Amino acid sequence: MGKSIEEVAKLLAEAELFKTLDSSVRAACAAKFRQIQVAKGDMMFARGDPGTHMYLVAGGLIRLAIATDEGRELSFQIVGRGDLFGEIAVLDRGPRSAEAIALSRAVVWSLEAGEFHRLRADHPAISDAAIALLCLRLRTVSDKLETIALHSLEVRLARFILTALRGQPDIPGRRLPLGFDYSQSELAQLLGASRPKVNVALGALEQAGAIGRTADRLFCDRAKLAVIANIE
Repeated sequence: MGKSIEEVAKLLAEAELFKTLDSSVRAACAAKFRQIQVAKGDMMFARGDPGTHMYLVAGGLIRLAIATDEGRELSFQIVGRGDLFGEIAVLDRGPRSAEAIALSRAVVWSLEAGEFHRLRADHPAISDAAIALLCLRLRTVSDKLETIALHSLEVRLARFILTALRGQPDIPGRRLPLGFDYSQSELAQLLGASRPKVNVALGALEQAGAIGRTADRLFCDRAKLAVIANIE
């Protein structure tokens, strides 16, 4: 297995659509991905575009958002390493339901729609994984709506930070650093709140000792965040 294929296969082992597949099937899929370099601010696709590719992030951050004709915009997800995006339009062969913009320089692997459907025909397990992925997306939307409706902003913010810390190992006696490559306004959109309210919530988490703040990053106490987030 070539170095690049091996790298993609490792990333696919983290991606929801591919991680349950046999390693040989993931390797076959990995061989069809092609690397692209994305500059900060680049729009990878716009709402309404045809779904020609799905993408796998190897590095950097991509913002998924919905924009109106009047210029209003709602960011609903920021994806990073190991995350898959753009797969819905490939799966249902419909137009893009959102736009994707690079928040930082990014390295992304792309899989062309036709290649994906040929892989799906050759490996039926991919279709089963796709159904499971779509069910997961529905559950995620339901969970987000429930969280916004039933939980305080401090709880939502603590849960968001814990998710962003995913994969970072604990360091005994030290807080975990977390850098944000996006604005507080974008964070507010992701949490379904206003920017001033997010700033107040950050202050509450800081007062509780769950985070410390500098100009460009947070230093996080995972255990205290979990208590605030009501996660056992």
